[in-house]
Amino acid sequence: MVLQPRRRPHAFARPNQLYAVLLLSGTSLIPDSVVLADTDNDPIPVRSAQAGEEPRLGAVTVNARRREESAQDVPTPISVLDGQTLENQRIYRVQDLQQLVPSVNVSYVHARQSSISIRGLGNNPASDGLEPAVGTYLDNVYLGRPGMAVFDLLDVEQIDVLRGPQGTLFGKNTTAGVVNISTRKPTFHPERSVEISGGEDGYFQIKGSVSGPLNDTLAGRLSAYRTRDDGYVKNIHDGDDLNGGARQGLRSQLLWRPSETFNLRWIGEYNEEDSDNGVLTLYSTGPTIDGVNRYEQRAAAAGARLVKARARKVDFDSDQQVTVFQGGTSLEANWTLPNDFTLTSISAYRWWDFTPRNDDGLNVPASINAGVEVRDKQYSQEIRLASPTGDAFDYVLGAYWFKQDLDNKSFNYYGPLADIWNGTVSGALANVTSIGDGHIETDSYALFAQGNWHLTPRLDLTIGIRGTYEEKDSWVRRDAPRGGDAVSGAAATQRNNRAGAYDSGDLSQYTFSPSGLLSLSYRFSDRWLGYASLSHGEKSGGVNLTVGSAPSAGADSLLVGTERVNNAELGFKSTLLDGTLLFNANVFWTQVHGYQANAYDHATRTSYLTNAGDVRSRGLEVETTWRPLRGLTINANGSYNDVRYTKYEDAPCPPEVGLRSKAPASCDLTGHRVVGASRWIANLNGHYQWALNNGLQPYLNASYAFRYRAVGTIDDSEYGQIPSYAVVNLSSGLRGDLGDGQWDVSLWLKNAFDKTYYTSLWNSANGGYAGVLGTPRTLGLTARYDF
Repeated sequence: MVLQPRRRPHAFARPNQLYAVLLLSGTSLIPDSVVLADTDNDPIPVRSAQAGEEPRLGAVTVNARRREESAQDVPTPISVLDGQTLENQRIYRVQDLQQLVPSVNVSYVHARQSSISIRGLGNNPASDGLEPAVGTYLDNVYLGRPGMAVFDLLDVEQIDVLRGPQGTLFGKNTTAGVVNISTRKPTFHPERSVEISGGEDGYFQIKGSVSGPLNDTLAGRLSAYRTRDDGYVKNIHDGDDLNGGARQGLRSQLLWRPSETFNLRWIGEYNEEDSDNGVLTLYSTGPTIDGVNRYEQRAAAAGARLVKARARKVDFDSDQQVTVFQGGTSLEANWTLPNDFTLTSISAYRWWDFTPRNDDGLNVPASINAGVEVRDKQYSQEIRLASPTGDAFDYVLGAYWFKQDLDNKSFNYYGPLADIWNGTVSGALANVTSIGDGHIETDSYALFAQGNWHLTPRLDLTIGIRGTYEEKDSWVRRDAPRGGDAVSGAAATQRNNRAGAYDSGDLSQYTFSPSGLLSLSYRFSDRWLGYASLSHGEKSGGVNLTVGSAPSAGADSLLVGTERVNNAELGFKSTLLDGTLLFNANVFWTQVHGYQANAYDHATRTSYLTNAGDVRSRGLEVETTWRPLRGLTINANGSYNDVRYTKYEDAPCPPEVGLRSKAPASCDLTGHRVVGASRWIANLNGHYQWALNNGLQPYLNASYAFRYRAVGTIDDSEYGQIPSYAVVNLSSGLRGDLGDGQWDVSLWLKNAFDKTYYTSLWNSANGGYAGVLGTPRTLGLTARYDF
């Protein structure tokens, strides 16, 4: 958990909310200065520490159990990042969150090929026909596609990361965890901010927000950003820089509060991206079998030039481009009913359009353009009723509806050298165009409830249950191949196997998925909370929305079964050293049946979804935040995570086995580690701020993020392993008052030691592997003014 005093205070809705948090926490955890709000929502500065007293850490309010309470009182592993921490550590993208929290991995190529995993579970990028194992929420709205969260974090108030199955309280059931993003609400006092950043590789970002009252009962907030950069991967074919581009977005809000018992919050937002992201650099050419490296052999036959592995260079002869357009609107209403019951309604609509243009990684025309377009729309409605607290029993219950309508279009425009690179008979694929379409419509209905029995003043029993019913209707089609020369015999057979016409017909899935939670928590003292819990989560099946090998395997091969998870937790949360040290730790054991994962078919050269047998995830997580002296905050967190297949007998073979002349049809990967799951993760970051006699406030920030080596792809090839790496980020700055506001100028250095590292790997043709390189050393400057 990372706790920092905010640069600029944000008023609470009502003073009694903060008082409730302090009472729940059992200790007065207030930073140097806190701002409350009176009934008219005017700021009221409050000093908590007398001169000479050691400052204590501030209580952090979360909504993890759908009611406001201190994070230290929630008996579940949860990491909290406030907006100030994100600014201090220059974290402005979801894919960088893994540098601050334990057990989290973000696999990112571009907006479609992105996923978040927690405790090694959930590495399913580019799975259009499947919901993610880690649910991402933006202002209480579930995002059906992980790519919906791949934009610059704008005006963020707080990010909560919950680990383990969720569903008895959150809108959509998930099996690995939740990333809950909350943005700043409209305020009934004027609040304005503008920030400009510039750095190496053409980096430039401008962000701004304005908030304030429109009348006595209505407040508004408007936030916007634009970011651009040139990229950090050099294309030696034409000299262009890749993996950069432009992103921009806008969020508008209205908050209507006609009385103390009712408020209504409307949000409308729009984001777009025009970039050349999605660049995969050559990591390995794979195995040499009988003196022949197939990747190098076929590249040489096609006349392709290979760029040295781990170099920030590629040699692309075609364009690389990604365009994303997305937006949405939501309406959240909260009523305080008689007897202090709270009724909440959240209605939302979102849309997401993704269009790629991908090179084949070579400087010759083997494939001119390949990829998958996606058009996605979603609707959701959640209704919750929360009972008042203070009695022997309190509860939250609700209903949830989610509808998703997704279409994708897969395409591959083969070039004249396609047969050489693919190892097919001459004429089979050269200059052929293959286009397919997929569609899935999901209707999800759920009822959920969770109750807390306060058996004694120190002992609580929590029971939660959820029932989810889902209907999925889909179809997958592929047009007959177009272009190319007229062929017959072996060439015609190979063309039909790779790009032949196909129609799955109508496919349907009907699933009932129960979820449950049983938890005991005991407060040993006002500053020690222990807990033990058992939980069960399920995620419905899905559909492969690209054809792959379906013509020969039948339409049923497109379907993916349900994923079921049982999880056990044992942990404690503590507040020590007179409120200056938080120390939390937990152990977990998770068993997954029917683990949903991405695999790669070397024959058709396509990725596909599959139930990868059974998986066990077990480990230890530790988080600590210490404020040894005024102005200095140190956070350290880490995890040990052993994630392995306990049963995976029909797995894809690594190329060192699968490319042999007498290769088996499948391999047994039982006992092998799961993709992307680093056994050890350690993060250390600190913030130090002090005051000069002239009122200026210098500050320093530093962070260290270490990740142990990990399996790169599901086949666990020795040629596809992600090495261990560590990244160091540094910054320093100066703050001061100007008029009624505060200015801030900082100099920052990301990846200070210019570490070359890969964040994820992907199967490539002919037994090779390509990967996503992390950003190089980048020096920049940020200026901000809050007023």
